Amino acid sequence: MRVLGIESSCDETAAAVYCRREGLLAHAVHSQVADHAAYGGVVPELASRDHVRKLPGLVSGVLRDAGLEPQDLGGVAWTRGPGLPGALMVGAAYARTFAWARGLPAIGVHHMEGHLLAPLLEPDPPAMPLVALLVSGGHTMLVQVADFGRYRVLGESVDDAAGEAFDKTARLLGLPYPGGPSIARLAAEGTPGAVRLPRPMTDRPGLDFSFSGLKTAVLHAVEAAGDDPQGRADIAHGFQEAVVDTLVIKCRRAIEQTGARRLVVSGGVGANARLRERLAEAGEANGFTAHYPRLELCTDNAAMIAYTGLRRLEAGHRDDLDFSVRPRWPLAELR
Repeated sequence: MRVLGIESSCDETAAAVYCRREGLLAHAVHSQVADHAAYGGVVPELASRDHVRKLPGLVSGVLRDAGLEPQDLGGVAWTRGPGLPGALMVGAAYARTFAWARGLPAIGVHHMEGHLLAPLLEPDPPAMPLVALLVSGGHTMLVQVADFGRYRVLGESVDDAAGEAFDKTARLLGLPYPGGPSIARLAAEGTPGAVRLPRPMTDRPGLDFSFSGLKTAVLHAVEAAGDDPQGRADIAHGFQEAVVDTLVIKCRRAIEQTGARRLVVSGGVGANARLRERLAEAGEANGFTAHYPRLELCTDNAAMIAYTGLRRLEAGHRDDLDFSVRPRWPLAELR
């Protein structure tokens, strides 16, 4: 079966084709970062309009790159949620109409399940059971994965997600959006240990996350540093270390709690080089291995949606014409 995947949950428009036998045949992503940079974050209405403009061309392009015609497909998958309501509706309406016009089965996919399964697109995928760290601009959570479709949320952010904290801290430091790459570059110029920031919720049991207090601590540090360039670099370094420490501590706890020996890390923050370095050290010390999708599949993409949709369609899941989107969709509610 070959499945067309469509992703439009936020500020990336993406399309891909995945085949059970041949793997990922083609994928393309259009990023709206330049459109939203002037606003310091995603503007939902602008995102929705750009999805409308870009999606038809992206779908035509991936079909051409895969050497396929629409009639060669066996199904269509799109991101049902969570995400921005208008952005989700653009992808859902296009995908469901595309499928209906060609008599193809269709399925709405949970965006976070797509991220969770993205490392399985690699040539040497990790075996289940495992623990997944899903860490992006909108979500931070740890999930115990017994098998495909058998997930248990171990902990999640009670306020800001890690990626959101990166964006807000970048704004405080006068850095461009998105915050993750900007802070990583500035942190490389910082002095280790010059600025010590809190590691939220690591001094108590549990696997939940909180980054709003860390953001407040950064605000006070920025006010104290004033216009000193080195002081701001030191803050960026201290902030990145605080986030990475927090994520590594919680991952280690989740591994100990579940007895898993494999950790998958997905989502935009999973591309952070310092996080990967620290998780490799923690894995060596604690007997687990960390697995990632390739860098281009860490952020939002349609390859993970096509793959997840194929798995769901093969399991007999289908959506009828009365489809809907779910801007808020806890992973625990996924059937």
